Amino acid sequence: MTTKTVERKTDREGKGLFIAMHIAAWAALAIGLLLCVTSLNHFSDTNSSLMTGIGFMVGSVFIYMIGTAMNLVHKRNTESES
Repeated sequence: MTTKTVERKTDREGKGLFIAMHIAAWAALAIGLLLCVTSLNHFSDTNSSLMTGIGFMVGSVFIYMIGTAMNLVHKRNTESES
């Protein structure tokens, strides 16, 4: 009885972190797109808002991948403990 409660709790914790990482990734992508669209008139490497927007978009991919990897590791750990 107690092992099922512990498994459900850790499953919820992993799922919550997974959802939070996905929300953060989508938010970073939206911020990056907004920064890029608003400053596209001067397309140069000296345009700091454009470069920041590109950085946010690249960072969102890494946030998404890290969240997915953490979820897979968490699932593997809970399955191996069962």
